[in-house]
Amino acid sequence: MPFGIGPLELIIILAIILLAFGAKRLPEIGKSLGSGMREFKKGVTGDKSADEQVTAAQASDPALPQKTDETTPAGS
Repeated sequence: MPFGIGPLELIIILAIILLAFGAKRLPEIGKSLGSGMREFKKGVTGDKSADEQVTAAQASDPALPQKTDETTPAGS
């Protein structure tokens, strides 16, 4: 295993994460981590297809924050 972490240690780490955040919050955390990684990849590579996928995912899931036009003031 990489970094000297065996399967038993991984199970213990996952159990601690489950206890700390709860089963209900884990999917939300995974979704936010995934969207963060997509945004990072898009920023590093300038990949337009990743931007389109994020926009499509935001349109289909109202819980995700929507993109706003940065040229308009937030209060208007």
